[in-house]
Amino acid sequence: MRKSIRLTGIVAALLAFAALLTSCTSSVTTDTTTATSGSSTTSFLIMIGFIAVLFILMYFLTIRPQRKRQKEQASMLNNLQRGDRIVTIGGMIGTVESVSEDSVVLKTEGGTTMRFLKSAIATKTTGENK
Repeated sequence: MRKSIRLTGIVAALLAFAALLTSCTSSVTTDTTTATSGSSTTSFLIMIGFIAVLFILMYFLTIRPQRKRQKEQASMLNNLQRGDRIVTIGGMIGTVESVSEDSVVLKTEGGTTMRFLKSAIATKTTGENK
């Protein structure tokens, strides 16, 4: 809900910015060739500016949050310890029995132990979710 409102506001601001830039073009000239070349230069600069704004928005709305999530996931995987409760990407819930460089041994509620790759771990849960 918050993201859709924020995204709607950003789109409205971009449209207002584009309308403002198009209204700034000079319309009074005496020579027709000067008016055409000045108008095309202005419209080209407006187009380049709009594309730059779109790239900046794409960075802040998609790339930056994804990198943040990747760093948090890597930090969580590096800080796994024996006794942590985790959930795998397949939905398996268990307690960490041992951690190696690329895998983790989980103990489920039934007492079964299973080895999973670290990349298959989705989240670490708190003790309240038992």
